[in-house]
Amino acid sequence: MTITITTSNVNGLRAADRKGITTWAGRHTPNVWCMQEVRAPQPDIDKIYGKLAFEYAQAGVIESAEDFTLTNEICRVKGRAGVALLSDLPVVEQRYGLPGLNDDVDSGRWIETDIRTPQGYVITVVCVYVHAGNTDDPLKMEQKYRFLDTMLIRMGELRDEAARGGKQAVLCGDFNIAHTPLDIKNAKANEKHAGFLPEERAYVDKWLNEYEFVDVMRNLAGDIQGPYTWWSQRGRAFDNNVGWRIDYQFATPELAETARGFVIDKAPTYDLRWSDHAPLTITYDV
Repeated sequence: MTITITTSNVNGLRAADRKGITTWAGRHTPNVWCMQEVRAPQPDIDKIYGKLAFEYAQAGVIESAEDFTLTNEICRVKGRAGVALLSDLPVVEQRYGLPGLNDDVDSGRWIETDIRTPQGYVITVVCVYVHAGNTDDPLKMEQKYRFLDTMLIRMGELRDEAARGGKQAVLCGDFNIAHTPLDIKNAKANEKHAGFLPEERAYVDKWLNEYEFVDVMRNLAGDIQGPYTWWSQRGRAFDNNVGWRIDYQFATPELAETARGFVIDKAPTYDLRWSDHAPLTITYDV
């Protein structure tokens, strides 16, 4: 039996709600849905969560809101970041924050949920929102690298647990890094821009090579250009497909082997327009 895991930067949950995110939810009903840049206070998140649960119930996926679990963390800096994870599968444990980081700017960027799959496995799903960074602002780049360095510690722990036969893991989110020229339309022009700096891309190399995580979408798609998940709102970037692939699912090897297919749904960007990121959904046989 398969499950679907979706990751999407919603670019503000309240705005996404006004622009049709609940309609998308009713059509697609992913089993696990990781959201980044929620940027909303808890009462508003709870209200919209209720709408999403209603759509799942209307679609016949769940019987009631009690069968739908929300895990979320708000950024302590108002109007910034915020991550949420929705699941219609049983949740075994929830963990909040990236261990080792306590600054306000680093909050609302990392949550973990242990989920029981229909086949009885327990997997760890992490929802991640990495700092965007800005080469004109050294402090923002320092924050990004500090976050990435701390991620390595936790990723090593997740890798080791999976290698010992424990829980497999998948990290889902907006990592704000295009890994190779295949992941960005204008690679040469962006080599000195945050998101495609050699120093940033080296972290992804390390995740894949040293830490043995798998870029699941790329593994399924092969060495093709794109497909992209984010387009600038300037000019006609979306219409001309001048995009970046910065939304990923990185899985431990055993879980990655169960991946059966992926979809990057450009409709929310183009038709419903509830975000400038397209949701990435991957199907796993677990």
